[in-house]
Amino acid sequence: MKKLLNDVADVVPEMLEGLVAGAPGLVLLDGQTVVLRRDHAELGKVALVSGGGAGHEPAHGGYVGPGMLTGAVVGDMFTSPSTDAVLAAVRAIAAGEQQQSAGVLLIVKNYTGDRLNFGLAAELARAEGTAVDMVVIGDDVALAADGDHAGRRGIAGTVLVHKAAGAAADRGDDLAAVTAVAQRVADDVRSMGVSLGACTVPAVGEPGFTLEDDEVEWGLGIHGEAGVERGPLVSADETTARLVDAVADDADLVEGQRVVLLVNDLGTTPPSELDVVARGALARLRDRGLVVERMWVGRFLTALDMPGVSVSVLPVDDELLGLLDHPTETAAWPAPHQGMVAEARAVPAPAEEEPATGEHLAEDSPVRRALVAACESLKAAEPELTRLDSEVGDGDLGTGLERGATAVLSEIDRYAADPVGALRDTSATLRRAIGGTSGPLYSILLMRAAASLEESGSTDAQAWAAALQAGVDGIGEVGGASVGDRTMLDALVPLATSFAQHLDAGDSPASAWRDAVDAAARGTEETAQSSARVGRSSYLGDRVKGTPDPGARAVVVWSGAVGEELGS
Repeated sequence: MKKLLNDVADVVPEMLEGLVAGAPGLVLLDGQTVVLRRDHAELGKVALVSGGGAGHEPAHGGYVGPGMLTGAVVGDMFTSPSTDAVLAAVRAIAAGEQQQSAGVLLIVKNYTGDRLNFGLAAELARAEGTAVDMVVIGDDVALAADGDHAGRRGIAGTVLVHKAAGAAADRGDDLAAVTAVAQRVADDVRSMGVSLGACTVPAVGEPGFTLEDDEVEWGLGIHGEAGVERGPLVSADETTARLVDAVADDADLVEGQRVVLLVNDLGTTPPSELDVVARGALARLRDRGLVVERMWVGRFLTALDMPGVSVSVLPVDDELLGLLDHPTETAAWPAPHQGMVAEARAVPAPAEEEPATGEHLAEDSPVRRALVAACESLKAAEPELTRLDSEVGDGDLGTGLERGATAVLSEIDRYAADPVGALRDTSATLRRAIGGTSGPLYSILLMRAAASLEESGSTDAQAWAAALQAGVDGIGEVGGASVGDRTMLDALVPLATSFAQHLDAGDSPASAWRDAVDAAARGTEETAQSSARVGRSSYLGDRVKGTPDPGARAVVVWSGAVGEELGS
């Protein structure tokens, strides 16, 4: 287990100390793992207290602040806080006489430990003269509402209860009215989650369950437990459709109904994947004829480091939407503009270059044959180049060159018939198709080569040798690298130099090119013994030694294929 922790026993207090240290409006209750608003005893309004076991961050301490919670009571990891801790929070808030009469609402997720400890604390506080109500949330539709279990679990929909009830309290509603708002949201919100893997509780030190690479858990809770069903991994859209349909069907949502959507990261889902899910969820809800008024996407209520996502849907009207839009100042609730929903739209892109007019590359053109051979070889070499780049870079070279090769093959019928035009058309294709560094560098190689051919007015072997050298020089100038830096130049420079030298010695173009490819291969092998000075590999130091540079290897691949095609 690798965690950025000190002693496992100190995780919760140290975590809360860090939270409060960066939030001037918050304080810790001495001797308790309780986060409170600094002005908790002076509000003169209904106070909201929620909480539960740690491991759900940013819940619940991240929602303490104006417009949401007054306090959060945090237990050990995935363990309900004690009755005394909850009571201590209520007592601290009710220390002010005005605050005591305004009352406290406890917002509790439907887990036995939470219900018992918060419920008993409520009883004790009432006996001491504090007005206390409690709302229990069970929004998880993975469990049947009337099943043989302890009731539906409270999961990410809890955060929407915090938000709406906190806004009602902030505007001055009395305890009964705030409780009614919280109960309405608790009754109406529906959620369901899916996990791609388990989380690791620090005290346990290993994942709570094991999934194969092609398996997921449907309908899991937020305490590291397995779901209600294990099934095969499907696409993001299929996953999202199942989650959305489950919550919408359970809520009996009908066409034209207004809703809000919460897409929640269960712990370690990348933002890119969350956005893909959000896109799919929004589309699915709209396909059902629902009007999505707000959409929040991010990390709201987690299960430690669990990879997965949950979807929550809440029907709304103008009043409830106003409460959800009510200003709040907390660490975890997003800024108001982040919840707004816009129609999918795109501005017109600048017009692309017009394809070449007139004659196009003939099937038997040497330039076309060379381009096809190079592209087919790069597509075939994708696994090898990806493996090499994964060892010394970011792993995208093989797929990037394959994407560029595919684009060239799909557009080659439109390329100009003359070599200069064909090279420029290929340059434009690669510039569009390949991101990162390879696209621009290969585009420069071809642009400079085309300019050299155009200037020479010839297409004999010497002109092509000069064109190749011009392209290689262009890469060096723009990329800032040179031979010995572990880049494609370690293959390109010997390729260009050797080709020109063998032509000058009177060798045939085919023979000269074969020798040039051998020189490129030797240059590539030498990169395995050197450290990189540019590019992503430069951050790895001597760790790259033993692996040839993948960019140089790619040069050997396509140059060898060109030689075999044109030399035959």
